[in-house]
Amino acid sequence: MSEFGKVAVLMGGPSSEREISFLSGNAVLGALRGKGVDAHAFDPSERDLWELKRDGYSRVFIALHGRFGEDGTVQGALETLHIPYTGSGVMASALAMDKWRTKLVWSASGVPTPRYRVVDAQTDWMRIVAEMGLPLIVKPAREGSTIGITKVGAVDHGELALAYDAAATHDDLVLVEEFVAGTELTASIVGGRALPLIRIEAPLGNYDYHNKYFSDETKYYCPCGLPEAKEREILAASLAAFRVVGCSGWGRLDLILKADGSFEFLEVNTSPGMTGHSLVPMAAKAAGVPFADLCIEILRGAHVG
Repeated sequence: MSEFGKVAVLMGGPSSEREISFLSGNAVLGALRGKGVDAHAFDPSERDLWELKRDGYSRVFIALHGRFGEDGTVQGALETLHIPYTGSGVMASALAMDKWRTKLVWSASGVPTPRYRVVDAQTDWMRIVAEMGLPLIVKPAREGSTIGITKVGAVDHGELALAYDAAATHDDLVLVEEFVAGTELTASIVGGRALPLIRIEAPLGNYDYHNKYFSDETKYYCPCGLPEAKEREILAASLAAFRVVGCSGWGRLDLILKADGSFEFLEVNTSPGMTGHSLVPMAAKAAGVPFADLCIEILRGAHVG
């Protein structure tokens, strides 16, 4: 593995997903070292990025989640340092982190995505309900891991305003999105190909932060159980949705398959989790790619710009 030189695995960082980033980063670090890669942990909250250049790092595996690590910021810094990094570039990372602007691009490109409204503290909540019905999903536009998200099924006691306040503590850009009932699926993209779909069944249908990372009650099915033709259709659409945002390298798209066979994309993640509960490694395993080999493939795709 001398082809990679000295490798930094960026983990931790200053975002609200710091805890999960350490889980992902340490898993990647162990896998790379197990393959003979000269890999080292690097927390950009505790060290300056210019030290990567000073200390002779040849490339970077980004295992950061959320702001600073997934929004184009660290990608731009690494490009300035001329150090190859994994995942999408500056523009795609920034765009994908912003769920509102991702929806604008998807809608303009014909990619199906749930209806939504950008809201603020002065929003007429009853008008939103009249337009979009119930239940509704209230979410910060630039957070991940379901942080700050509330499902609102009633409006008798100011529930929408309370949900807005909860989301606004994480971001001043807040979306209200129609709730799309159906089967929760995720599509992983690695090296320009779509991996097998995963079907997710969370307790009470609530795939929240705890059920996503720490619960053993959440069920994952891969193969997902769909007819082969339908899975191929969704995977092709997922790859197109990934590319139209400008994403590259690897990532994951979350979507809902409705009862009528149509589907809608919720978001795209450009630095997905690599923990014991994570979905990209699960899909890779189903495709015959062990975790360590997955990490090597992602690292081999590191680039500048």
